[in-house]
Amino acid sequence: MSTDRTSRTRPPATPGTGHGRISTETVRTIVESNHTRRTFWKQLALIGPAFVAGAWQFGPGNLTTAMNAGSLYGYALIWVIIVSTILMIFLTDMSVRLGIRTPISLISSIKETLGGWVGVVAGFGVFLITLCFSVGNAVGSGVGLSMLVPGTSPVMWTIICTLAVGTILFLKGIYGIVEKILIAIVALMAFCFIASAFASNPDWAAAGSGLIPVVPEGSWLLIIGLVGTNFSINAAFYTSYGTKARKRTAEEYRDITVVDTVPGIIAPGIMTALVIIVAAAVLHDTGTDAPAGFAGLTAIFEPIAGPVGTWIFALGFFGAAFSSMIPNCIAGGTMLSDALGRGASADTITARLGSGFILLFGIAITLIFSGTSPVELIVLAQALTVLFAPVLAALIIVMANNRKLMGDLRNKWWQNLLGLVGLIAVLALGIRLVISLVGA
Repeated sequence: MSTDRTSRTRPPATPGTGHGRISTETVRTIVESNHTRRTFWKQLALIGPAFVAGAWQFGPGNLTTAMNAGSLYGYALIWVIIVSTILMIFLTDMSVRLGIRTPISLISSIKETLGGWVGVVAGFGVFLITLCFSVGNAVGSGVGLSMLVPGTSPVMWTIICTLAVGTILFLKGIYGIVEKILIAIVALMAFCFIASAFASNPDWAAAGSGLIPVVPEGSWLLIIGLVGTNFSINAAFYTSYGTKARKRTAEEYRDITVVDTVPGIIAPGIMTALVIIVAAAVLHDTGTDAPAGFAGLTAIFEPIAGPVGTWIFALGFFGAAFSSMIPNCIAGGTMLSDALGRGASADTITARLGSGFILLFGIAITLIFSGTSPVELIVLAQALTVLFAPVLAALIIVMANNRKLMGDLRNKWWQNLLGLVGLIAVLALGIRLVISLVGA
């Protein structure tokens, strides 16, 4: 009788030592084996927010500034891409952790922690940056299609592309199909850049020397434009929203870093460096100055594609521009809606109106400056994005250090160090841009 009573009251088996328990080493083996079983396929499912940010970076502004850097200064500015990519990884990582920890959204947490007006400033800051990016996207989409259909007006194609994006925003069912097609187009261009990087027979020793920081005379505006597109703090800021939307957890953070954050940001950095290398090998050695249009830039694909290179370049450039138009206006509208307290969703009326305004702004600037060089217009628009970037970078760093919000995901000292380096860099470039514009 007592034996039965003992068996009925005996506690259930749990890991540890004593009755019915297993050793700690056995438990560790079980846990690690379970983690191993999920690493491949389930880690692939974690890919998303950082790759979206990276794809957003690799738009027409990025391509234009990189190709201009190679054609004007050879390999000298490759170091800008390396440094900005490293800094972008750390800011994006902070944003991912914020997306995991914030209860509603990053701007909502900023309002609660630092004050409502600070959250409003942050939301409007991202909105203003997306306005600058909209110019490059609008110009790039029009120029790309006008090269595909010679003799047609780039402005006409810009208007058509803008109307198409507006339609996609309201007819969400077709967005997934369009996105996949455009990703395939951009992937084709990426492959061509990699192949051209070897087929154009660049001076790899000179390219290696480009890792040493130097500032050629007259290159400051282009450097600021390169940083504005590669150290895209607004894209890093918005990554927290993608992370929150996918309901990522602290337990998934390490895997997210390995399969999404690091490769998602490194990939466009490598592609941009290759763009500079190809442009330097094909255009710089021939004495080609900054092209007034895009016709000269199409020569970068001639080493592997001949006359078809122009068509490949135009198709890829259009794909990069058009695919960037969509996330750019969605992010800007969402940030505006969240800043005004209307909800952190692209489906709110405020977000839709904000997205529409971003598209219209791109058309307006394209029409106003239709007689100027599209290359110069895109470079200037990308450079202007650094004016508000320091505010966003500072907010990301401050919020990532909030002990109450972040818990064990709070910034470590070395993360703060690199974050501060990035903050100082964009602040200095912003001051330099203002001085340059005032002097001009």
